[in-house]
Amino acid sequence: MSELLYSNINNVIAFFVTLFLTFLIAGIARKIFSRFLNKLEQNQNLDKTNYYFLRYVIIALIYSIGFTLAIYSIPALRAIGATLLAGAGVLALAVSFASQQALSNIVSGLFIVLFKPFKIKDRVIIKSRDLEGIIEDITLRHTVIKDFENKRIIVPNSIISNEIIINADYIEARVCRHLVFGISYDSSIENARKIIQQEAEKHPLIVDNRTKLDKKNNVPLVVVRVINLGESSIDLKAFIWVDNQINASILASDLLERIKNRFDKENIEIPYPHRKLVISKEETNNQTL
Repeated sequence: MSELLYSNINNVIAFFVTLFLTFLIAGIARKIFSRFLNKLEQNQNLDKTNYYFLRYVIIALIYSIGFTLAIYSIPALRAIGATLLAGAGVLALAVSFASQQALSNIVSGLFIVLFKPFKIKDRVIIKSRDLEGIIEDITLRHTVIKDFENKRIIVPNSIISNEIIINADYIEARVCRHLVFGISYDSSIENARKIIQQEAEKHPLIVDNRTKLDKKNNVPLVVVRVINLGESSIDLKAFIWVDNQINASILASDLLERIKNRFDKENIEIPYPHRKLVISKEETNNQTL
């Protein structure tokens, strides 16, 4: 009797010690990865996606192995577990469906990390769901997107892997930003083009994307072309290269204001839409009667 009691006490102690060691090792692993990832953050050119995902895989393995060892340290729990698995058909079916969904997210997350349609710090747009933001994390279950209002959008990996995604940073982050300006028919196209080019070229965020051949052929740093002769305006489009999408948005906002101010100073009109009404003599006579 004493031997049985002593054995049970040892099993219980082993159970709690195993659980304690599991949480301790997982906590240590989490801290080690956090320090490691903080160091990686200093290198802006390094892709950190694999390391973020590996952190979750290793911590999940630690918990899985630890909980399994804890259960098997007590024979009674082993027997109860076997009974539950054998007798609970409905529960097993429910767990099976849940496991399929969980497994789908894990596999989708693994494919995202392997094939990299996007990675940590990429700016993405999911048009079908009207979502836009920066990839902040990729876990075993979901992808975290930080939008531009600093809110987090949690998308299951199995869903985001089936979406059509616009990735502004895929392969290269450089962006050709298009800015369109409408000028009146009385304004000079050449003067308007010159103002747009001057204001764009002196902006600190602009990037020279011309090849050696372009420079040899005197292709301008900022190309401005007429793209439309509208009802009330001549539309000019400027093609401006910037090193990333965020800087492209800043540059566009700055140039819209600066070019508008230059147009005002140099009498280049940005026209409002207007219509010319023609009234026939017959209609005029009818109105006077």
